[in-house]
Amino acid sequence: MIKAIVGNLRFYTSLIAAKAAFLGIKLLNKSSGTSFAGMLVLKLYPDFLRKCPDYIKENIITITGTNGKSTTSGLIAHILENAHQKVIHNVRGANMLTGIANVFALNLYPFKRYDYAVLESDEAYLTKLYDFIKSDYLVVTNLFRDQLDRYGELNTTASYIRNAIDKNKNLKLILNADDPLVANFGHNRQAVYYGFEDVVFEEAQKDSNAPEEAFNCICGKPLRYEKQFFAQQGHYYCSCGFKRPECDYKADAKIHKDFSIITVRHNGIISEFKIKLVGLYNAYNALAAIALGFENGLNQTEIQKALDTYKSIFGRTERRIIKGHSTLIQLIKNPTGASEVLKTVDLKSNIVIAINDNYADGRDISWLWDSDFEQLQNAEKLVITSGTRANDMATRLKYAGIAQNRITIEPDIKQAIEKACVNGDNVTILPSYTALLKIDKMKLK
Repeated sequence: MIKAIVGNLRFYTSLIAAKAAFLGIKLLNKSSGTSFAGMLVLKLYPDFLRKCPDYIKENIITITGTNGKSTTSGLIAHILENAHQKVIHNVRGANMLTGIANVFALNLYPFKRYDYAVLESDEAYLTKLYDFIKSDYLVVTNLFRDQLDRYGELNTTASYIRNAIDKNKNLKLILNADDPLVANFGHNRQAVYYGFEDVVFEEAQKDSNAPEEAFNCICGKPLRYEKQFFAQQGHYYCSCGFKRPECDYKADAKIHKDFSIITVRHNGIISEFKIKLVGLYNAYNALAAIALGFENGLNQTEIQKALDTYKSIFGRTERRIIKGHSTLIQLIKNPTGASEVLKTVDLKSNIVIAINDNYADGRDISWLWDSDFEQLQNAEKLVITSGTRANDMATRLKYAGIAQNRITIEPDIKQAIEKACVNGDNVTILPSYTALLKIDKMKLK
């Protein structure tokens, strides 16, 4: 009894201190505030996260994977909110323990309860999160090679997620059936699968120049494909019997230039959805969110209403007006994700590629050479490289076949964007993670 009282006292004391500290840094304009309060609250009370589920009435939903975490979690949170549910969500994408603690610290109050928590989690930190919070759902988007200096190879990343799943026995998995690495998490577990039966591009897709990786079955033999959509995503099988699982949410996708149409079949019911996001990769993110919505009792009308009003977050296919110019910002951070984004770039726009090599980006920038920057060969206007690795990016573009007279090096990101905002042209910005953070703090208008 006394231990519980002391725990509650420390919890509320740390909560008050975090809110006060956050107010202070915002008044001083010293930080974006995505993790500072979380760092403080965990320092004052290391078990802070363990008490947070007491403030969630319905389900805790976690989302992880290499690409698409922020968009998928943003879609899920928006779908639930549009269904009149109160949702706590780390919308800014701070997805390590401090970032998740941060969003709870700034939103929890003694007598306020939320219906859902939608928590994006870094792959390596998911197992640590599950030491404190037991989740009801885990959505896994995909697994691609990413930040080799931090994550190692794919089997290492997969082991992080597997360890997390093993800690949470009652967890219901929502898995991308088209990714063999992800689908394997459902073995002997409570799992729901989503995937595409067919994909049609309304505009011809260029052949990818990105190096192809060979993916082996769990038995060690190379996987074979009946259909392969991109990277390892598709309809795979092996002579040992391992194959793509039957999907609970079977979908077809028609990918247009600025939107996609997804037709979903589930329990004998066909539902059609329109998403205002570019690219097949975003169609996968939307399908994951749609599956989660259906699993939580929502219907086609409720989900579509949310999709109609969804606004991209924080550099994930985010549209802004900067200095009067229509601007599209798309995060790039690994070969597969960057190559898919590059397929969608408007070659008539002025293009800024801002690459940093800070810890959160990954120090190893070899991924630039495995990404399909050859897609920019026919860029008609300015291509400006920026960030701490502006020179390296310019070199990569040279070898991608882009004319030297179209490449401008401007390490200062703000000045690079200002140089791109000329002649009324549209602007495309492709930043790495910390470059994106810097752009967001600039409050460009």
